[in-house]
Amino acid sequence: MGDVDHMNDAGGRAASDVVGSPFDNASVAARLGGETFTTQVGDLVFDGFRVTGVGSVADGTGASGAGAVTAADADGTEGTESTTASGAGESADGGRPVAVLVHGWPQFAACWEDTARALADAGIDVIAYDQRGYSPGARPGEVEDYTVELLVADLRALVRAWGLTRFHLVGHDWGGILGWHYAAQHPDDLLTFTSVSTAHPTGHGRRIEEDPDQYERMHYLRQIRKDPAGVEARMLADGGRRLAAIYGDAVSPERVQSYVDRFSEPEVLAAALAYYRALGLGHTPRLTPITVPTLYVWGSEDLAFTRGAAELTGDHVEADYRFVEIPEATHWLPEQEPEVVSGAVIDWIREH
Repeated sequence: MGDVDHMNDAGGRAASDVVGSPFDNASVAARLGGETFTTQVGDLVFDGFRVTGVGSVADGTGASGAGAVTAADADGTEGTESTTASGAGESADGGRPVAVLVHGWPQFAACWEDTARALADAGIDVIAYDQRGYSPGARPGEVEDYTVELLVADLRALVRAWGLTRFHLVGHDWGGILGWHYAAQHPDDLLTFTSVSTAHPTGHGRRIEEDPDQYERMHYLRQIRKDPAGVEARMLADGGRRLAAIYGDAVSPERVQSYVDRFSEPEVLAAALAYYRALGLGHTPRLTPITVPTLYVWGSEDLAFTRGAAELTGDHVEADYRFVEIPEATHWLPEQEPEVVSGAVIDWIREH
């Protein structure tokens, strides 16, 4: 499955010793009392952070402030370690549930900082990683390297490398798209699935065909497919002014600047935009009904997903389902409404 190195991504130093962006994985991990990791799967190396839950999720006796994660050997290979998780979505050393958080575009694993803190305080172990194209060591150069099939395969390989068999999956934006497909293809892996912002792809596709408003909201996708180089150049011009404007006032200026800085590095934005270009290659699997307990959290002012798409989502879930609407909230829920998002996720995990 691949080698796993969880010492951290700074040559053996603790996360708190790393000097870099205040919103890179090392800085986030240091603030959370967790640690960074790298996991190699095949030729790709993924970066992320993880935090150990404190207290018991069952009775809500979480403590304030998550403690450092203790790594456990995954497969007996010298010099390789895995996250402290195994069995039915529980950590090896504490019997805690494990939540894997998957970011979308244009964000990184750092977008989950506040959610990760709340989940860890509630007794839930958290793992968040930078997806293909976002992790420097997992940035292949062709559009066909960014299909939904490969994103799902990445996550399946990663959770196997981490020693997880069943876990709670939370995805936002493209992390939500990945999550819907993962839940359809690998339902036995999941205890629950939470999609933040992202409507079920089938219902969303139906609204694009039937609703002129939803169709018009997908204008950016058509532009990316038509002129990817032009879109990239315009987003990064003037110090990334247009890219920064995407977040509105839902994300702090400091965090937005950190995103702009990272996307301004060579090939990063091109790789992220390749997700949209790959949708046109015809490799996206057809979705079957979702049989995993599913929570959908949506902001009423989301510019990507209309109310019609949001309200159709439940039609595609044949399991326990909950729809949580956050009034006056936008697409950027993990950072704009972290308390509501994390509270809904914690309740969902406790119930399942």
